[in-house]
Amino acid sequence: MFILVTGGAASGKSQHAERLLCERAREGSRLYLATMQPFGAEAQARMLRHHALRAGKGFQTVERYTDLTHIELPEKMYDGILLECMSTLLANEIFSPDGAGEEAVSAILQAVDSLYPRCCQTLVVVTNEIFSDGIEYPAQTMQYMKQLAQLNAVLAQKADIVVHSVCGILLPLKGADLL
Repeated sequence: MFILVTGGAASGKSQHAERLLCERAREGSRLYLATMQPFGAEAQARMLRHHALRAGKGFQTVERYTDLTHIELPEKMYDGILLECMSTLLANEIFSPDGAGEEAVSAILQAVDSLYPRCCQTLVVVTNEIFSDGIEYPAQTMQYMKQLAQLNAVLAQKADIVVHSVCGILLPLKGADLL
């Protein structure tokens, strides 16, 4: 099963994603695939918060910032993989010297296809909804937002379940009968 969890900043999407994965994957067969690079105190604090949220839930954690297609995982097959988060991975792929650059969207979609169903029975992907403020940003930011929208649209098509977290409330957008 492929589940896409979206929502705004601090909307509770990470907690929902972990719960959805834990309901579908045995403890000891759960992988958390983290994409945030530890740049600065704010990123490190956020990473520590996420580590604390996962504590005691039976997750292995692998940090990978780009090129997920070629990742070597500790196990060949997991009950579940939680990939967090798409917006960070896209930024890494676009702006990192090690990233895919202009091919970021296709590289990420290829990576998702290489993970599910080959490496897991359930894949939960967390992404961000950053499109509702109506602000016109600099061209580079607008291009990033367009690429994230494209990525989110394709992932939503592929997903069995799509949910949106708003103020900690989970709203099903697709596959509600599978929740």
